[in-house]
Amino acid sequence: MTQSLLLRDDLGGIATLTLNAPGSLNALSDAMLAALSAELAALGQDRSIRVVILRANGRAFCAGHDLKEMQAARQTPDKGAAAFADLFARCADVMQSIIALPQPVIAQVHAIAAAAGCQLVASCDMVVASEEARFGVNGVNIGLFCSTPMVALTRKVPPAIAFEMLTTGAFLSAARAAEVGLVNHVTPANALETRTRALAETVAAKLTAAVKIGKRAFYDQIDLPLAQAYAHAGEVMVENMLWRDTEEGISAFLEKRPPDWG
Repeated sequence: MTQSLLLRDDLGGIATLTLNAPGSLNALSDAMLAALSAELAALGQDRSIRVVILRANGRAFCAGHDLKEMQAARQTPDKGAAAFADLFARCADVMQSIIALPQPVIAQVHAIAAAAGCQLVASCDMVVASEEARFGVNGVNIGLFCSTPMVALTRKVPPAIAFEMLTTGAFLSAARAAEVGLVNHVTPANALETRTRALAETVAAKLTAAVKIGKRAFYDQIDLPLAQAYAHAGEVMVENMLWRDTEEGISAFLEKRPPDWG
């Protein structure tokens, strides 16, 4: 991991990843994408981690792609076509890695999340935002429609809301983002870390294996036709019910005692 760009702190089964390139507004540069990719891969193999928090340092959460790097890529015979295709593919891989990660990922958003930065937020499983945070897919303002951020955004907010954001470049306030389903919780800035940590600790206290199988099933079924979704979810629940820890959890509930998941 590139320590200067991406920091990691583990405490109580919760890993906190911090985007740490405030000078570039935490842009998703080649180096930042590489750091995120490597760290997400490591977290996927780390059985000690039950929840991941994604946060950022500086005056922005993430401003999107590194436009200076993108412009520099034009200095090739193909005007940057191959470099752009590679960039968007690598970025898509990172976003999909968040969804594929066994642990739930909570975005802790303190400030602006723009373009691919908004894509990053929308790719997380849950979002806690400061009242000061804003969210936008504003590439259209510079002549670049946010087509790849659109993929994550349209899976979180109603189509008409997403289309308006994409075609106007307008930003949503944190309160509005919560109304349309992009954000789970909005909190004063001075309570953001505490509120995010509380949500992470609540999830971390559950049976880890159940949360992991549930996250995978959540994304597997979400785009299936109704009957197929029920069939798949039923198979997952059968598998889950046969676990020793699930049998113990149900017994403990019926007997009004804490479960022994040791």
